[in-house]
Amino acid sequence: MSEQLSSALIYAQENRRRFLDELVEFVSIPSVSTDPTARPDVQRAAEWVAGQLNGMGFAKVQIFPTTGHPVVFAEKLEAGPSQPTVLIYGHYDVQPAEPFELWTTPPFTPTVREDNLYGRGASDMKGQVMVSLKAAEAWINNGGLPINIKFILEGEEEIGSPHLEAFLASHKEMLACDYAINPDTGMIGADIPTITYGLRGLAYFEIRLSGPKHDLHSGMYGGVVHNPAQVLCELIAGMHDGQGHITLPGFYDRVRPLDPEERAQFARLPTGEDFYLQQTGAPALYGWTSFPASTAAPACLPMFVRASWTIL
Repeated sequence: MSEQLSSALIYAQENRRRFLDELVEFVSIPSVSTDPTARPDVQRAAEWVAGQLNGMGFAKVQIFPTTGHPVVFAEKLEAGPSQPTVLIYGHYDVQPAEPFELWTTPPFTPTVREDNLYGRGASDMKGQVMVSLKAAEAWINNGGLPINIKFILEGEEEIGSPHLEAFLASHKEMLACDYAINPDTGMIGADIPTITYGLRGLAYFEIRLSGPKHDLHSGMYGGVVHNPAQVLCELIAGMHDGQGHITLPGFYDRVRPLDPEERAQFARLPTGEDFYLQQTGAPALYGWTSFPASTAAPACLPMFVRASWTIL
């Protein structure tokens, strides 16, 4: 371990209480991007993050307005052109907290219980934003960043980032980097450092069904006219076969197979069937594929795809 890294880690430990207090302050802002009435709070969260970056000495900190919620950008390029530039992504908006009555403590009054901080956004993803910021702060205050860093923090991730693509396209040079990191993920366990290098995507379908022009009595027409509700059930059920594979044409065309090294790395993870049963509380797993040990693959690997439908 280098002397600078050791000093940065000591700094983080010594400032742990302050870091937690600042995270509590951040999580206390009800930056719910789906709620039009919370727009001032979303703006306040953007300004709060920008204030953190300014306080850390980032040379360039800007809040870019969009037709939705703003994007916060900052950069610190003091390591020089010979060092790589890392772009760190994050979002400061949160999901709605309703129903409030199901919270043990108020969602925007962050509360520490045992080793956890409970509050809306503490883990998605204000906590990860703060970890990234404070890791940078620890390096800055102990000899300086060994690499160049840029931050892009948006306020619309929880509504699908509708304005982010246009922002990225119009600010390519400003966002240029060698590596991009998205900390909006989790860890396998509190004592297991985790690097996530791939995420599942989302597939959205809008299905419109047209049926008879008026209600039909099932006793008279049940065997003659197909019930639209039954048709919908058949459509959805038909998107998987009996082994859980997606049946949509072309769905797997661009799926990249795992190479031997990836399989070997997966095999090191403590995420067998018992892990998922314990984590989920489910009586059994679905869409689970077991591999023979000779393939150097994990004992079991979850094989499922998340999909959403809008039924009109």
